[in-house]
Amino acid sequence: MEQTPSIQWFPGHMAKTRRMIGECLPLVDIVIELRDARIPQSSANPELSGWISGKKQLIVLNKCDTADPAITARWLNYYHKNGIPAIAVDSKTGKGLNQFLPLVHEELAELIERRASRGMAGRPLRMMIVGIPNVGKSSFINKMAGEKRAKVEDRPGVTRGKQWVTISRDLELLDMPGVLWPKFDDPAVGERLAFTGAVKDQVLDIELLAMRLLTLIREEYPALLSRYKITPDAAEGLEPYELLELVGRKRGMLISGGEVNTERAAIMVLDEYRAGKLGKLSLETPPKEEV
Repeated sequence: MEQTPSIQWFPGHMAKTRRMIGECLPLVDIVIELRDARIPQSSANPELSGWISGKKQLIVLNKCDTADPAITARWLNYYHKNGIPAIAVDSKTGKGLNQFLPLVHEELAELIERRASRGMAGRPLRMMIVGIPNVGKSSFINKMAGEKRAKVEDRPGVTRGKQWVTISRDLELLDMPGVLWPKFDDPAVGERLAFTGAVKDQVLDIELLAMRLLTLIREEYPALLSRYKITPDAAEGLEPYELLELVGRKRGMLISGGEVNTERAAIMVLDEYRAGKLGKLSLETPPKEEV
């Protein structure tokens, strides 16, 4: 398999978001970090813990319906054993969201009690929603609010400014734009972020990315290639480019001379993966040292 490509993407507006998060932290009681359930480690911003020192934090593994449920359960167990509050949800369907507010109230129980003792029981709890681009923050907020409040698009960089969303009389969310960090030290992290759409496609070699993804699927979830009418036996031994060609051929993506339009095939593979159409697959497992 080819060497993992080095992928970096940190546009100027993300530097502004980093500053904005720091400026707004004093306004909130807890930070909710949305991570992609398929890549919980790669979608965790390594800078966040330094920014929010002293604040309560809750991890929400979003898009859990597109991840391998057995591996998601292992991640939740890993967080639990390490004393990190976390839940798995799917913001499009609402799955798991009924756990969210009870867990928030549990984490902020001392604050709620302290405010009540001071006659401030009606003061709303304020939460900051942070996460990488395309992790589904807007879908999460809209589901919590019960109506469309935040703009939702399946591409990174849609939310460019902070916005307060009132969920109820005692709950307010501060939606922050998606933010990455200046340098991915591990090339595999950048690649996994690119798979999920957190990195803008225009800065990527789409065909190479799709070849890498198909190779991973062949190694870890070969049965999922059946979506393209490809059996594990037929895929075995093929070079990554040949595998991408076969996918394109099976979908009839031919150009003059009978050649396969591999760019079109690559775009389709990535789009279908990001939309969860390839099936439930996770690209990361928890560290072996789970305590």
